[in-house]
Amino acid sequence: MQNRIQELRKAKKITQSDLADAVEVTRQTIISLENGKYNASLILAHKIAQFFNMSIEEIFIFDLEEENICW
Repeated sequence: MQNRIQELRKAKKITQSDLADAVEVTRQTIISLENGKYNASLILAHKIAQFFNMSIEEIFIFDLEEENICW
């Protein structure tokens, strides 16, 4: 899943460590999120959205085709 975490973090001029501390995860988790190697849990996505004062949908780009989800 794509996201705008790195873009938003850099706009706020905060480090990966600062964001990790704020949302109570490791710096490695932030790195993995920014690189698209890890999808945030709903709880983590909510914490990140609250940190940036945005909705989850404004930060995380969900593509049904990319996720191979059939309804």
